[in-house]
Order: sequence, then C-alpha cells, then structure tokens
Amino acid sequence: MAVAGTETNEIAGAGKPLDRAREALARLTDKQKVVLMVSIAAIFALLVVASTWLRQNEFRVLFSNISERDGGAIIAALEQMNVPYQFSNSGSAILVPESRVHDVRLRLASQGLPRGGAVGFELMEAQKFGISQFAEQVNYQRGLEGELSRTIQSIAAVRAARVHLAIPKPSVFMREDQKPSASVLLNLYPGRELDPTQVAGIQNLIAASVPQLAPASVTLLDQSGALLSRKKNALLEAGLDPTQASYIHQVEASIIKRVEDILAPIVGPDNARVQIAADIDFSQSEQTAETHRPNTTPPDISIRSQQTSESASTTPTAQGVPGALSNQPPVPATAPLTQPGVPGAGPAAAGQPPVPGQINAAGVQASIGSVGQPLNTSKNATINYEVDKTIRHVKNAVGTIKRLSGAVVVNQRQEIDKDGKSVSKPLSDAEIKQISDLVKEAMGFNKDRGDTVSVANAPFTVLDKEDALPLWRDPEMVSLVKELLKYGALAGIVAYLLLGVVRPLLKTILHPEEASDSGVGGTIDVIAGEEGEEDEGEEQVPTAAMLLEQQLAKARALAQQDPRAVANIIREWTGANAS
Repeated sequence: MAVAGTETNEIAGAGKPLDRAREALARLTDKQKVVLMVSIAAIFALLVVASTWLRQNEFRVLFSNISERDGGAIIAALEQMNVPYQFSNSGSAILVPESRVHDVRLRLASQGLPRGGAVGFELMEAQKFGISQFAEQVNYQRGLEGELSRTIQSIAAVRAARVHLAIPKPSVFMREDQKPSASVLLNLYPGRELDPTQVAGIQNLIAASVPQLAPASVTLLDQSGALLSRKKNALLEAGLDPTQASYIHQVEASIIKRVEDILAPIVGPDNARVQIAADIDFSQSEQTAETHRPNTTPPDISIRSQQTSESASTTPTAQGVPGALSNQPPVPATAPLTQPGVPGAGPAAAGQPPVPGQINAAGVQASIGSVGQPLNTSKNATINYEVDKTIRHVKNAVGTIKRLSGAVVVNQRQEIDKDGKSVSKPLSDAEIKQISDLVKEAMGFNKDRGDTVSVANAPFTVLDKEDALPLWRDPEMVSLVKELLKYGALAGIVAYLLLGVVRPLLKTILHPEEASDSGVGGTIDVIAGEEGEEDEGEEQVPTAAMLLEQQLAKARALAQQDPRAVANIIREWTGANAS
C-alpha cells in the first residue's frame, strides 16, 4: 500500500513542468548530470564561436596600410559615429561592417581622413598673426610637398610617397640664379612596379607644380633605393621619351593584330606567329626654299617698269677775225641754205613738214642760224623685267614610318593519314605566296620605303600541356576547404554532443529503467526492452501517465512471477524507513 501511495503522489506532481523536470533529473546519476551540463555548456560555447566567426566575415576593409597618426584619428572618428570596428590579424587594416563601408569612407573623407601622414595646404589655415615671411614661405613649401605626396599616393601601385622640394631663393644676378629641383621617395606595394610612362608622368606632374622646375630635375627612388627616373631601356637610351617608345609599341601591336586577324581564317587560330619591327621617325624639321629662274621666254616676259630719255645740245663757237667786224651781224645770204634733216627729229619725225630755217632735234627746236657745230644728241631707255621667284615652306610630320620589317611563321597543315594518325604537311608555294601577299597588304607594305617581309612554313613544336591544376592545389579550393573544415568541425562536435551525449541522457530521462541490487534488474530490463521496442515502433513520446502505467504493469508482472522477491524488496524498504 505504501507503494501505491508513492505512485499516486508522483501522478499528482507530474502535471507541473518544474516538477517533471526535477523528477527527470532525479533519475540521472551524479556523473550523468555532470556530463549533461558540460555537454550543454559546450554546445552553447560552440554556437557562440560560430556566430563570432560569421560576424567577422561580415566585416570589410575600411582602410589599410595607414600611418599610426591617421589610424588613431580614424578610430576616434569611428567611436564618435558609433560604428563598430575591428583590426585585421596583422593589425595593418581597419575593418567595419560591410553595409557601412562606403558610407563611413565618405563621412571620413569629409573630415579629411586619412591625411596620408603628410600635411597639406591646411597648414596655411592655422597661421598666426604676425608670422615672418620666412616662416610663411616654409609653411607654403611644406604644404606643397604634402599635397604632391597625396596626389602621387592616388596612383594604384604607390602605397606611400614623400616629396622634397629644393626651391632656391631668387636672385637679381643672372650668374647666381639657380633652378629648383625635387626628389621623391616612393613606397610601392609588394609585387608592383612603375613603368617608364608612369615615372615620366610623376616627373611632369611635379615639374608642372613648381615654377621653373624641369622634369629632368626630378629624381625618383623606390623603397629599396633603386633609381626609377633613369631606368634602362633600349628605346629610351636611343634618345626617345617614354611617350615615343609607347607609340612605337602601339604601332607594332596594331600591325601584328591586323596580320593575325587576316591569317586566322586561313591557317586557323594559333597557327601563325607574327613579329613586326617599326622604324619611326620622330625628328622635327622645317625647310624654307627660295628659287629664282631666268625670265627669258618672249611670250612670258613681264615688264615691271620702262623709262626712256632723249637729249640734244649745241655749243656755239667763235668765227671770223677777231675785232669789230666779227662782232657785227652777218650779212643776209643771197642764196637759200639747205641743212640736211636729222632722221627722226623735229616735225618730220612726227609726220609734220620741217619749218624752213628751223631745226628740231631731241624735242628742241631752234633756228639754223643759232645752231653751231657740232650738234650733240643722246637717247637712253631703261626696262625692268619681273624676276621669277618660288618660296617653299615644308614642315615634316612627326611619327612617320620610315621602314617596316615583318617576320611570319606559319604552322604546317595537319592531315590524317591512312592509319588515322595526324601528320604535318608543308604548304605549297602558291599558298605561301598568297599568305605573303596578304601580309604585305595588311601591314601596308611599301617597296620604295624599304619594307621587308619574310614568310616561313615550319611545323610547330607541340608542348605537352600541363594537366589541370588539381583541386587540392587550387588556392580558392584550399581556402573553401578550410572554411568548410572549420564549420564542419564545429558542426561535428555539436552533433556528437547532441547525438552521443545529450540524446542518450534524454532517453534515460524519458524512458527510465529501474535497477536494483537484488538481482531483479535483469527481469525488469527484459520487460522494459519489450515495452521500449513497442514504443519505438510507434515512435511516440510517452507521457508521465504512460510511464506510471508501465511501471505499475512491470510491478504487477514481477509480483506474479516472483512474489517472494517482491516481498523481500518491500521488507527492505520498510526496514530502511524504520531505521
């Protein structure tokens, strides 16, 4: 009857969740309780670690490779904006949540962060009143150096830059006048380098920022001390600047692409190798020529000016015996005097009859009596002809092609023989000539310019292609496997704790098996096993009433099978209570 009372109390308390939990835990031994609590704590710890790793993956780089001063200013700004942040494992990068990366960068940029470790023109904003001219000039130079450093750091390959300007004091004496110079130290990212065009660009950038600074006076070094502004290059050493060298490469690459495009449909892709060497003329020359030729062709003679002059003069001479008689007027002649006419003179020349007793010569008309002997006449004519002159001004174009040299190698034709094997056969002369003509047309061949083209037909050496990179050596696959192993290990540990530790303990709680030191435990285990198999087949979770009913059924069956054993158990319980 005592047993029945105890079972009745258990049924009454089975309705409360807390009492049921206490009852379930009471069925566990102390060792099982410790294992259960440790397992639950380990599961929670692993879940926390997994969530932390997932949260770390949601963070992205905000800034990397920044100076300590900028890092401190950025951290202070992030704390002011209540933005969570983390540091990378190496401590060289600041991480923020992925969704806020761009917003935080813009907000920090409005505050002038990061400053890049250099002070710019903001130094001029904090000048004190009454500053000296020397201090003002020094601050200006420091600000200019900082601004140039920031500009150079915007280049992708440059991690950090330091600019030093040497600006001499101006002088009124020409012999003491000195030109400015500059030196730049570049810290490049690992595995990155600057090509000659970028080096020349930095030199011109700094030269354009400082008055009277020539690009040749700008010296560039990298973090290893190597001189970048004097890199050896065959074209540069020949006197060409980086822009001209780049133009030559572009011309050659353009011609190579045109030749390859026209040969690909004929010989197939990757069956032709083309190389072009271009000789480009970058010389600048101007020529002015003035040519004079004789103007002697009668129909083409052009008269610029013409001048004609005629003159006549008479010189009176003394005649007769000196004295009074010679001074008297002559006696009139008794017979007419006829003077021979001058050809082309006077009115006769003009088509008018001569006046009797008058002479007309060189436009001068006088009486015959006043004309002495001899009579002097002169006639001058000056004619100026136009001069045939040609002026030619020639300015040669820069970057013209002086000569092209091309070399083309074509793979032999691949055919299948009778045995089904692939064999190489050379191209015919007609096919090679056709390819040569196409190459000449594609490259703009000019025989007068001295261009040359050589086409050869030879079998290509087939290199055994390396097998595809195995998955276990693929960096992306290795990284993915590491991530999967990391999370797989956590999932495996959690599954082991749940299935290997917690689940058996829960089964012990939900399917209690009473054991006794009197030896009846085997019989109870058999009965419980039969009932458990039936329950597992139904896949139903037993309630407290069902468990109580199962225990009562087991007790009745045991009492019927072995009443003496049950009586001994009850006697022991009664004796224990009495004592």
